[in-house]
Amino acid sequence: MASSSSVTSIPAPEAIQVLVSSLADESSIVREASMASLKDISSLNPLLVLDCCSAVSRGGRRRFWNVAGVFQVMALGVRALDKRDVDPSYMAKLAKIATTEMISSKELNADWQRAAAGLLASIGSHLPDLMMEEIFLHLSGPSSALPAMVQILADFASADALQFTPRLKGVLARVLPILGNVRDAHRPIFAHAFKCWCQAAWQYNMDFPSHSPLDADVMSFLNSAFELLLRVWAISRDLKVRTSSVEALGQMVGLITRTQLKAALPRLVPTVLELYKKDQDIALLATSSLHNLLNASLLSETGPPLLDFEDLTVILSTLLPVVCINNDSKEHSDFSVGLKTYNEVQRCFLTVGLVYPDDLFAFLLNKCRLKEESLTFGSLCVLKHLLPRSSEAWYNKRPLLVEAVKSLLDEQNLGVRMALSELIVVMASHCYLVGPSGELFVEYLVRHCALSDVDRNDPENSKVKLGRFCPIELRAICEKGLLLITITIPEMEHILWPFLLTMIIPRVYTAAVATVCRCISELCRHRSSNISSMLSECKARADIPSPEELFARLLVLLHDPLVREQLATQILTVLCYLAPLFPKNINLFWQDEIPKMKAYVSDTEDLKLDPSYQETWDDMIINFLSESLDVIQDPDWVISLGNAFTNQYELYTPDDEHAALLHRCLGMLLQKVDNRAYVRNKIDWMYKQANIAIPTNRLGLAKAMGLVAASHLDTVLDKLKDILANVGQSIFQRLLSFFSDSYKTEESDDIHAALALMYGYAARYAPSTVIEARIDALVGTNMLSRLLHVRHPTAKQAVITAIDLLGRAVINAAENGASFPLKRRDQLLDYILTLMGRDENDGVADSSLELLHTQALALSACTTLVSVEPKLTIETRNHVMKATLGFFALPNEPVDVVNPLIDNLITLLCAILLTSPFFFCITISGEDGRSRAEQLLHILRQIDQYVSSPVDYQRRRGCLAVHEMLLKFRMLCVSGYCALGCHGSCTHSKQIDRTLHAAFVLPSREALCLGERVIMYLPRCADTNSEVRKVSAQILDQLFSISLSLPKPVGSSTGVDVELSYGALSSLEDVIAILRSDASIDPSEVFNRIVSSICILLTKNELVATLHGCTAAICDKIKQSAEGAIQAVIEFVSKRGKELSETDVTRTTQSLLSAVVHVTEKHLRLETLGAISSLAENTSSKIVFDELLASAARDIVTKDISRLRGGWPMQEAFYAFSQHALLSFQFLEHLISVLNQSPVDKVDLEKGNSSSHSADGQIEDDILQAAMFALTAFFRGGGKVGKRAVEQSYASVLAALTLQFGSCHGLASSGRQEPLRALLAAFQAFCECVGDLEMGKILARDGEQNEKEKWINLIGDVAGSISIKRPKEVQTISLILTKSLNRHQRFQREAAAAALSEFVRYSGGFSSLLEQMVEALCRHVSDESPTVRCLCLRGLVQIPSIHIYQYTTQILGVIVALLDDLDESVQLTAVSCLLTVLESSPSDAVEPILLNLSVRLRNLQICLNTKIRSTAFAAFGTLSSYGVGAHHEIFLEQIHAAIPRLILHLHDEDISVRQACRKTLKRITPLMEMEGLATLLNLQYFTSDHRNDYEDFLRDFTRQIAQHLPSRVDTYMVSTIQALDAPWPIIQANAIYLASSMLSLSDDQRILALYYTKVFGMLVGKISRSADAVVRATCSSALGLLLKSTNSLSWRTARLDRVESFRRGHDSESKM
Repeated sequence: MASSSSVTSIPAPEAIQVLVSSLADESSIVREASMASLKDISSLNPLLVLDCCSAVSRGGRRRFWNVAGVFQVMALGVRALDKRDVDPSYMAKLAKIATTEMISSKELNADWQRAAAGLLASIGSHLPDLMMEEIFLHLSGPSSALPAMVQILADFASADALQFTPRLKGVLARVLPILGNVRDAHRPIFAHAFKCWCQAAWQYNMDFPSHSPLDADVMSFLNSAFELLLRVWAISRDLKVRTSSVEALGQMVGLITRTQLKAALPRLVPTVLELYKKDQDIALLATSSLHNLLNASLLSETGPPLLDFEDLTVILSTLLPVVCINNDSKEHSDFSVGLKTYNEVQRCFLTVGLVYPDDLFAFLLNKCRLKEESLTFGSLCVLKHLLPRSSEAWYNKRPLLVEAVKSLLDEQNLGVRMALSELIVVMASHCYLVGPSGELFVEYLVRHCALSDVDRNDPENSKVKLGRFCPIELRAICEKGLLLITITIPEMEHILWPFLLTMIIPRVYTAAVATVCRCISELCRHRSSNISSMLSECKARADIPSPEELFARLLVLLHDPLVREQLATQILTVLCYLAPLFPKNINLFWQDEIPKMKAYVSDTEDLKLDPSYQETWDDMIINFLSESLDVIQDPDWVISLGNAFTNQYELYTPDDEHAALLHRCLGMLLQKVDNRAYVRNKIDWMYKQANIAIPTNRLGLAKAMGLVAASHLDTVLDKLKDILANVGQSIFQRLLSFFSDSYKTEESDDIHAALALMYGYAARYAPSTVIEARIDALVGTNMLSRLLHVRHPTAKQAVITAIDLLGRAVINAAENGASFPLKRRDQLLDYILTLMGRDENDGVADSSLELLHTQALALSACTTLVSVEPKLTIETRNHVMKATLGFFALPNEPVDVVNPLIDNLITLLCAILLTSPFFFCITISGEDGRSRAEQLLHILRQIDQYVSSPVDYQRRRGCLAVHEMLLKFRMLCVSGYCALGCHGSCTHSKQIDRTLHAAFVLPSREALCLGERVIMYLPRCADTNSEVRKVSAQILDQLFSISLSLPKPVGSSTGVDVELSYGALSSLEDVIAILRSDASIDPSEVFNRIVSSICILLTKNELVATLHGCTAAICDKIKQSAEGAIQAVIEFVSKRGKELSETDVTRTTQSLLSAVVHVTEKHLRLETLGAISSLAENTSSKIVFDELLASAARDIVTKDISRLRGGWPMQEAFYAFSQHALLSFQFLEHLISVLNQSPVDKVDLEKGNSSSHSADGQIEDDILQAAMFALTAFFRGGGKVGKRAVEQSYASVLAALTLQFGSCHGLASSGRQEPLRALLAAFQAFCECVGDLEMGKILARDGEQNEKEKWINLIGDVAGSISIKRPKEVQTISLILTKSLNRHQRFQREAAAAALSEFVRYSGGFSSLLEQMVEALCRHVSDESPTVRCLCLRGLVQIPSIHIYQYTTQILGVIVALLDDLDESVQLTAVSCLLTVLESSPSDAVEPILLNLSVRLRNLQICLNTKIRSTAFAAFGTLSSYGVGAHHEIFLEQIHAAIPRLILHLHDEDISVRQACRKTLKRITPLMEMEGLATLLNLQYFTSDHRNDYEDFLRDFTRQIAQHLPSRVDTYMVSTIQALDAPWPIIQANAIYLASSMLSLSDDQRILALYYTKVFGMLVGKISRSADAVVRATCSSALGLLLKSTNSLSWRTARLDRVESFRRGHDSESKM
């Protein structure tokens, strides 16, 4: 018991005070730890904790800033008190502390105030009356804490209504007297409190309806408070006061008496309504309060309504505009507030409607009639909401509602219209729509279905903002509503049919036709069985449009197949359903034709992919009309339809594309009419209605005139003459008013454009047999020249189109057998070139969209004119080509415009080639064929710049043009030509006279310059663009097909194997066939086959020309093409190089070297050098070397080759030659001799007379420099012969490089980096030569690192790599390096030791070598260099495992000696090597030094070096495997001595130390024979890095120790207490927690007597003095752990007076 009393003498009160003081620590982890400890302790001795906290809290926040934390602890302590320990006086004291702190500041809702409130709440859980009395003390009289006190009461009411409500009377009795003096700033708090109290009373009444606490006094208090809030606070100027007061009043209205409520209503209602002038949140609050007020006033069960409807009108009038809040345009986050407000308003109206349904109905209709936008909108929304709910009450008032809604149909505000549309749909669903009014409402919906996207709500017409409505939303509502009432309400069918037919014709409903047609289709589908009655209903009404009018309208509206709502499909469907309205014979035709048209427009996405879909669709519509008229065969009906077309011009604006289609429809109809007067009348009307200033309308008019001309050509021409005569008058007037502004150039352009188009389409559609005279008359006049003055792009396009149409008319006539020449054709061509804005002086500068359209049309027109008779003159041809070829360079965008333009250009060039004067003058002359080829070559050379362009699309265009021209040229050579572009035999072709000798008609092969052409197009076969590759292959095929078809020149001696050539050509055509089929074939394989075929097809002269011209091809801007050119050169040289003469070889080498110099891409340069090597191998190598060496010598003398952009080409040439067996041996001999020569020391030369040697020295330097480059190139070349030579001298080369590596690093450490860089370059080249990529990676990784550890490791890595890949070389290299350990230069010794330490691992097969190496390494472990010592030791432990047993004792002796080395790096190496050796050492070698090693390892475990520390722990664990048998007891003592340190370092700062300790602990645990400990080591928290898990492990570990090893606790405690002074704060913290855990779990009174008080005191001291947060935090946790232990029970009765006595005693001791 004596020891027990000593244990209980711990300064627990002071410890708790220290913990409380730590709540104000600057570190959050300390505060959290202290808080956690205090929470645990508070349940054990809550009174002591409260004493300590109250002592600290007396000074308030000024003395203790974290008083909030103190109050939280106190709150926990109070809750932990047992009922018998609750001392009211003490609780009052604590409440006084809390309230005193709360009243010390004017702040509200601070964290310390909330904590103090929590303390008071805890006190209230035991003594609610005491708590409330304490609060009541501060409610009397002026005090800054009044708001806080009231807030506490409000929170208490919200949290515990059942306890609060019975005490409500006392609260009100104390709060009411001070309400009059509350400041405005605090009134919201009081008002909020009243709201909470009233809510608590409501909840209490609901839970205990028979025990209402609302007696007379409470009701009196509530009435008083109600009056104060109503009469004073609710009219405050402070908005927050007003809103909180109204919110409170909204809760109080249900508790006060009906008498008081009735008296308050005149004042309360306006007060609430006044708040609606504010924002959404306040509107929601006011509406909620108003809803409570209406419920209390109108729906009371104890009496009649307190408000008459007249009194409610003001409320309802105020609520109506609030409906708009939900639609106000605000942030998305406010949307829910608006929606809640909207719902509350509707609930208010619903409440009123339950009491006054008729009055409310009349009220809403009256508001609608006022036409005030906000009131109207609100009324409509309320009607829509209440109509389904009040349908029975309002059933008899349907006419009134209908009339009211009718009066609003002209309202323009979008919001009102949207609400009205929704209401109409609701009315329809309840059968409110009947008779004419129903049609009126349907028309209203249709009208709004026709809203466009650009319509907007006019803000000037809106006095009140109803929100930002979108017309799209209104349109969607009307469309859905109309479809809904059509499909779901059968009663609406009689209103909708046939009334909806009247909605199709009017222009205002055009945009709604799709919806209307869909509704009509639904009606017809529903009544399909009664279709006859539907038709009779149509005929019975005079206002229904006629079938002709419907057909004319719907046919034109078919124009846009992509319009929204699938208009075209809906119209076609309606036509099918309405077919019985039309002539009988049309029904079957439409049933067959309309599905085809619907199928065409069904997939709009697919339709958009077709750029000509609109033109195709319009043509389908016209054909549909034409065939329908042919089927009907009713002239009267056709005339009636024509009149309908005429009358409907007013439905479309001139800029509407529908108007253009209407022209064409009328034109097609007139084509079917035989009445000439009628036709003339209608075309006059058509021209009068047309607006020719609009291009689409103008084009539609022209096409219509053309359609009419097909049957009435003279009538149309007469009309055009009249127009032309008026134009002439207009021009005369223009001359008279030249200086007047009345004439507009644009108007003249439009007239000329329209005239040109009408003439063109008239010629296009007119019969071929009658147009020659008309065209001659037209062209023979000067009318066309006047058209050149047009300026607007669309006018130019119209004139060009007209000229093109004239040419096509001539071509069509020729195809029909009525051919005739076009007069003034060249002049027309000049007109076109002028109109497209280009002549011989212009460049391609302007590429605007309109200009591109104009140019595309112009090229097409030029092609047309070039193709007609008469033939082109040379001047005209040259003029056209010069003006058009530049279009190849146009940008690729916009693709939909530029691509057709390029196609037109290619077609034009082909037309020029076919119709050129060279091709129709067949004479008996040998020059004729050459002229043909020269003309072709001239055009092709013009295109070459685009074929080889770096721009992808230019190459594609150029190749396509070349291919098309060669196709035409080949057809010409085979079968003549056709002016109309026909292939093969045709009636128009001019056949070549084969009776003449072929040599005089066809060109010769030499005239085609195939060598030049091949090297131009062959690279394109390897292009990146697949289309270019395909087309270029076809170009080559065409070239050789043409060449083989040409005759051999007379006297030519060129030998061509025809059979072999045709075989190669067949192979080439097979490749092209594969490309055309898009088969998945490798492009490189395709190119190889093409090159092979070309190599055979070329003659010797063509081959030479190809090779001489290879420079440009190799320098191609496209990498793949350049590679293809190089590959082709190699193929040509390899297969046909023997045919080349010396001059050919020289020129070819020069061309290739020129390409090497100019090529910037390194890969291409190497490929070109490969071609040079191939040339040397297959021709005269001496010539090639002469050229190469000459270039290299010049470069060395004249250039700074180290700075050449892209590198020195000659160096790369050396790489190439190193790969050839015939030359590499001689080259290597010279390089090896240079390698064996020592460099001349320039310093020694300077000491003597070296002037006579300066020139020679310079030459030698150049040679040495060149040799160095060549040597590096040789190593990197990878030639087999060169590699074999290196392999023979591998050991000596590697040893020398290794030693020089050390020397160069020594120089680098002194600042000389150049030797190291040179050596690294050579070493790297050596690695590449021998194929050791791993060694190369090692050198590249750390070769230039000057840190010793890095380059030493690098040598080891190199040695290891060599040992693995070349084990046979190890012996020779090791012998050389073993002798090198005796060198005087330290860096070389270090390099040799680094290599040997790695080679020794692979020396097992050489016993004598191993013995020599071990002897040398052991001898040099005493080297003066620490690096050498480390490396030698590292080498010793890496002896192969089969040999290391015989050297283990020797190695362990070296290790034991070096464990005490003064150099830390040597120590680290020694302990690391020990860890390695112990894994395989025999017991007899370790047991003699087991204790020695254990002691030394334990000493290293406290080293500051983390690597040494972690390795020492790991080695100790490995050493445990030897602590068995006779040495078990000895080693077990060492384990117990090391256990505390292991446990503490399980949570070391360094992760490697943690892991080592975990592994070691697992290894030594079996020796301790503790099963429970082994179980702990397998749990998750043992491997966790979180401190909480570590502390959990410590507690469980100490529990195991206390249970199984109580005798070791004393030893562990001593080691742990010593660790409290460790240099690492984390270890100190670990020791603190370990010691506390052992003491808390130990039941050994001796241990407790010795250490409990000591450790406790140390913890109290450290928590106050330590500068480390982790130490302080752990001290806090440890103190809690000790205080919670069962070893200390008496402190749980201690109180604060003992703290004071302890403090006095402590102070006295300190004074002594």
